[in-house]
Amino acid sequence: MNERRLIELEIKTAYQEDLLQALNKIVAQQQRQIFLLEKTCQSLHERMNSLRLENSDDVIEQPPPHY
Repeated sequence: MNERRLIELEIKTAYQEDLLQALNKIVAQQQRQIFLLEKTCQSLHERMNSLRLENSDDVIEQPPPHY
């Protein structure tokens, strides 16, 4: 293997390592975003359920106006 070919392979390897590090950072960032979105969705779901329960309690406890 000549020296020029070896240098080209080293350059390609260096670029691939840089790309891999950049992709790892992006994946980690996306995972954090997914985690935050899941927390937000869970919070909204719990809030909707609590509002639904509050509204259903109000409707059941109130007698009709003609009584």
